[in-house]
Amino acid sequence: MIILGHRFIASESLYHIPNIEAIENTPPSSTLFLPFSEDIMDIINHVVKNQIPLALHVNTITEIVYASSLGASYIIVDKELSKTAQNIANNYLFDAKILVSIEEDSEIEELAVLGVDGVIYSNAIIKINS
Repeated sequence: MIILGHRFIASESLYHIPNIEAIENTPPSSTLFLPFSEDIMDIINHVVKNQIPLALHVNTITEIVYASSLGASYIIVDKELSKTAQNIANNYLFDAKILVSIEEDSEIEELAVLGVDGVIYSNAIIKINS
């Protein structure tokens, strides 16, 4: 199981950017974090076109499929969608890993039993300003 942002497990950080220009303020080879939205498709398409690793937070089954088709490395979902998201990823052999947003260590066990690829704490996402 992948665990991002846990206080005593070293892991990569994801970088939340507000616009294309902010990419310059991220470390080389960073994975960028974006909430999936039609309003920011220009940013998502720029990231995809430039082959920058991408993590997309999604809210629906359709958005899960879009995220995979866009080549996201990580698809981040809330706990309520975790089992369905993981089943879809397994069924269609997604390259992306399904991560579930969590706040408490106690949530790890439940998600491990469900077979989810990983979890992510909010502190694993670093906001970058332009």
